[in-house]
Amino acid sequence: MSARRLLSLVVVVCLGLGVFATSASAREPVTITLMTHDSFNVSKSVLRAFTRSTGIKVRVLRAGDAGQALNQAILTKDHPLADVLYGIDNTFLSRGLANGIFEPYRSAALDTVPAVYDLDARHRVTPIDRSYVCVNDDTRWFSDHNIARPTTLEGLARPEYRGLLVVENPATSSTGLPFLLATVAEFGDTAPGEGGWRDYWAQLRANDVLVVDGWEQAWYEHFTAGAKDGDRPLVVSYASSPPATVNKAGTSARAGTLLESCFEQVEFAGVLRGTEHRRGARKLIDFMLSKPFQEDVPEQMYVFPVRDGAVVPPAFAKFAQVPDDPLTLSADLIDENRERWIREWTEIVLR
Repeated sequence: MSARRLLSLVVVVCLGLGVFATSASAREPVTITLMTHDSFNVSKSVLRAFTRSTGIKVRVLRAGDAGQALNQAILTKDHPLADVLYGIDNTFLSRGLANGIFEPYRSAALDTVPAVYDLDARHRVTPIDRSYVCVNDDTRWFSDHNIARPTTLEGLARPEYRGLLVVENPATSSTGLPFLLATVAEFGDTAPGEGGWRDYWAQLRANDVLVVDGWEQAWYEHFTAGAKDGDRPLVVSYASSPPATVNKAGTSARAGTLLESCFEQVEFAGVLRGTEHRRGARKLIDFMLSKPFQEDVPEQMYVFPVRDGAVVPPAFAKFAQVPDDPLTLSADLIDENRERWIREWTEIVLR
């Protein structure tokens, strides 16, 4: 064999190996990382469907509660730990946007979402789900004790409800903070002695309100409809909590909802600035607005979908009441005052 033919054969073999390597590399699915809070959950079959349709695998990085996950994303924004952040809500939204951790992306699927949930005109984040932090009551307990169930926030401070309410600390709980904001929205941010939220919390403290660190402790250790030895028939939880207390026959729910107490939460997802997988990250945002994902989240995370036409489970449709006029505050107002309100709440309630 001549030197020229040998060289040609080597070139052909090398080119063939290169094509094979390129094809093998192309077949390897891209893996993107989704940073989120500890309560995130989605059916494995739903994530598998995303991988089958896109060739993209999703690694879930749980980073504490919603506030902790946001802090992680802010602290590591120069070298992001993930490609997408999910779970930032309207109580922390302005902080996330102000720190520049997201890059703009408007998903075409956003056309399926009512504009009321799209809180960022620059589309740095995309609304994914909504929920309502409310006071839940144990309807059986109130019936057994022949006490009328409360109907208003103001009523919780009345003597007949003394020692019956457990709430979460807004400094440590993503449930406790919206409830504090609900009281600000309801009673106003006025000076002490003028009937505002500060006076209301002073009344709750005098009425023996119990404060715990987080939702799990409140529901599973103290709420009479959620804990075996619970001692409080009133708890700060969600409008979507009653379906978790439906009897085996599916005919009734033990927990009810004080609709006048509900504060609206909207959770968002955003592509993190600096991602090396921008295309995959955007596809994940699109997928989180798809019907398979939207219809999966109610049973997995006890939240409501934001997509029009997404079907909720029968228990949700029957027992999860949605307030007609939930309490709200603007994200900017929350961001300007959140830390001060938490600090003042701590002085009033815990010290």
